[in-house]
Amino acid sequence: MIHSVKGMRDILPASSGAWNQVESAARRVFHRFNYREIRTPILEETALFARGVGEETDIVSKEMYTFEDRDGSSLTLRPENTASVLRAYIENRLDQQAPLNKVYYIGPMFRRERPQKGRFRQFYQIGAEAIGSDSPAIDAEVIELVVAILREVGIDGFELLINSIGSKATRGRFNDVLREALRDVAPRMCEDCRRRAETNPLRVLDCKVPQDQPIIDQLPSILDYLDEEDREHFRRVREFLDDRGIAYQIRPRLVRGLDYYERTTFEVTHGGLGAQNAILGGGRYDGLAESLGSKVAAPGIGFSIGEDRLVMTVEETHGAEKPALDLYIAPMGDAAARHCFALAAEIRELDLSVEVGTERKLKRMLEIANKLGARRALIVGDNEIVSQVYALKDMETGEQQTFTRQELASHLAAAKNLSLQK
Repeated sequence: MIHSVKGMRDILPASSGAWNQVESAARRVFHRFNYREIRTPILEETALFARGVGEETDIVSKEMYTFEDRDGSSLTLRPENTASVLRAYIENRLDQQAPLNKVYYIGPMFRRERPQKGRFRQFYQIGAEAIGSDSPAIDAEVIELVVAILREVGIDGFELLINSIGSKATRGRFNDVLREALRDVAPRMCEDCRRRAETNPLRVLDCKVPQDQPIIDQLPSILDYLDEEDREHFRRVREFLDDRGIAYQIRPRLVRGLDYYERTTFEVTHGGLGAQNAILGGGRYDGLAESLGSKVAAPGIGFSIGEDRLVMTVEETHGAEKPALDLYIAPMGDAAARHCFALAAEIRELDLSVEVGTERKLKRMLEIANKLGARRALIVGDNEIVSQVYALKDMETGEQQTFTRQELASHLAAAKNLSLQK
């Protein structure tokens, strides 16, 4: 028997309803904020992520699915989508279409990391990028967008964490300070931190090893090393968030796991997810386009939501809405079956969901109707074919009403509209 690859999984029909709920809610919010969808390939040149994400990050150095194509080129399954979106932005000259491009994406990403609760090797992200402005107002609007999506799917009790990691120059100065501070304590830290202490000290702050946290808490704070321009940018971001009534906590150790971030970084956590409790994260990446070869500056900010973890939170908090079948038709005999399939085609034209039974016994068909969550059932035999009059059964109350063929479709459509309004 062949099984799914470790870290990959099937999203079965019983669960897909919750996924559709979450994605539909996200699309509604993106529409309100004037974001349009972008779809990028899941395969990119490996150099895109090495240059964009950073060769010293865990993603690039340990987790990417990379292989050599038949022509000798190196290709990678995308481990994240910001670099891909920026590549598409540069390649297709989107800067010439609008001064500010606001795009969103929904799709699979791939990282070979240890599978755990809500984390898989093929995982899904809902994300957005606002490219073309370095205004702190856009930072705050992107964070407002994140909060709006979480509220739209019914999530509360989350915590918004924010920080500023300054400009590239600021980070360079702070890395020197951090490297010196780590010189004596790094030998007591995990293997990754010992390596990062020399190659990329800022990444030490992103360590999740519990034993390293007391040491990290004693390290210098980057907020003490921001220049005046960085401080003013961060102050205005907080000011815009305050104006919107969005609560947040400042976390000086919050740096995120990718090298392209600068200035504003943020993360949202939820207590229902265990130790690895982040639902989403994001930040500003003003120099990413230039690092990917753009001759035009393209300051931007974005975020990505771990959809697997968001769906899990929705299911645990509210339970998934079970999709209801509008009508189950039970034909009694071969002649009735032909009639019922034609009748079903008429009713589906009204955007109603219909299932026609193929079992021989009525009892079995009604059992199936219940399993499918049918709101109503129609039993059709020879008499109904001749009279064109049908008895419609409400599967919840057991009540039956009689309708002509013309009345039936109108009644079903009206009943569905009424249930949607409740």
